[in-house]
Amino acid sequence: MLVLSLCAVLSGCAVYPTPLTDVELQAAATTNESQVTADQEPVNGAVSLYEAMARALKYNLDHRVEEAEAAVRLAELDLSHYSLLPNMVANSGYAGRDNYNASSSLNLTNNTQNFGASTSQEQEIKSADIGFSWNVLDFGLSYVRARQDADKVLVQEETRRKVIQRIVEDVRSAYWRAVSADRLMVKLTSLEGETRVALAETRKLYDERQTSPITALTYERELVEIKQKIGEIQRDLNTAKAQLAALMNLQPGTEFRLAHESGKQGSLALKAGLDDMMSTAIYNRPELREVEYRKRINVREADAALLEMLPGLQAYAGSNFDSNSFLLHSDWINWGAKASWNLLKVFSYPARREVVALQDEMLHQRSLALTMAVMTQVHVSRIRFLHANKELKTASEYRDVQRRLLEQMRAEAAADRISKQTLIREEMNTLVAEAKYDVAYAQLQNAYANLFSSMGLDPYNWEVDRNQNVKSLANSLKDLWFERGDLNAGWAKRLASAE
Repeated sequence: MLVLSLCAVLSGCAVYPTPLTDVELQAAATTNESQVTADQEPVNGAVSLYEAMARALKYNLDHRVEEAEAAVRLAELDLSHYSLLPNMVANSGYAGRDNYNASSSLNLTNNTQNFGASTSQEQEIKSADIGFSWNVLDFGLSYVRARQDADKVLVQEETRRKVIQRIVEDVRSAYWRAVSADRLMVKLTSLEGETRVALAETRKLYDERQTSPITALTYERELVEIKQKIGEIQRDLNTAKAQLAALMNLQPGTEFRLAHESGKQGSLALKAGLDDMMSTAIYNRPELREVEYRKRINVREADAALLEMLPGLQAYAGSNFDSNSFLLHSDWINWGAKASWNLLKVFSYPARREVVALQDEMLHQRSLALTMAVMTQVHVSRIRFLHANKELKTASEYRDVQRRLLEQMRAEAAADRISKQTLIREEMNTLVAEAKYDVAYAQLQNAYANLFSSMGLDPYNWEVDRNQNVKSLANSLKDLWFERGDLNAGWAKRLASAE
């Protein structure tokens, strides 16, 4: 019966996987959907580059995850401080039995019982005590662990810096691609329609043999190539605005306008040499700082291994109460000390020390590898920026030549010296040249942002305050980027005037 009862109890306590119900899943989905963009300032008016950056810093969920992770690490550090305090344990209890705890003794000299059964304990007893104890070895270990937790807070802060730098770089790239898309998509759509009409006319000329077949097919090939280029440009630009909205944590499908800023014009010229940029990157990059903190954590792991090998000394004191009336003193204070030594720790210490040494060597090699990677990234980013700047100048020259050519073609068409198809082709080539110029500028901005990111420079020089409104945060970001040299406002102003 006992075995059967025990089996019944154990089977009743068994735990099985319980999937979430449809109601619970729907409730979770509804909650998440309602909270993902909650408590955000609505978008009013056109969004500037710096407002987009500010919204990303305030509302981007990847950044919020890293902030929450940093808060967890800080809370763990606060919690580790309590392990430095002595232990204080309070106990209270009740004990009872159906008869007395009685006993007698035997005289070993004559092998006779000394006296009858006796007791010194009541049938029901209440007891309470509070004790303090402090282990010197545990205190030392807790102190080392607390310092490691403090370094983990700094490691998480570097991870957060890395995420912020990536987000701002992505915002800058997506913003200028979205500006280009805003400016060009209508013209590209119109251009696509004109291309279809021109293709139809060309094929009609070919079918009706109104011109040379070679001429017609050559012209048709040119139109198809232009149509292909239009598709490639549209593919690159179509998703830019959606990506920018996601970085700002706007609800997908939210309509917003992009600002063409005006203001003082800075410069995108490099203000430092390659060696200075590499030195700045090695000093600033979050990845390298993270490795240095992990080295420090590993050094303290060696200290912890050494402390664990030592004997532990524990001092204790306590106050006690017992309701047993047979006791002469029902309450008393006790104290003492004891030492303990885990000898197995002594034998395992060489292995622990070897592990720490190998980890230190691994971190050192990782630091060297990251240093080389960072230096290479800076060098490549600088080359990419200079090349993008050169491509922009070439695209500008090409666009200007195409504009002048189009003016001449219009004059020739007005005098009936060229065909309509030729004029349409040059108009399409001009729009493609405009698109290529805008794409080249967006690539230059992307290279510019990547250059600062490769040097590990923060996109802000203060701690982001979530209570600060978007406008003031955007103004602070704008001042900082203008100090670094920024052509955005001047270029946007020129774009607006060109339109």
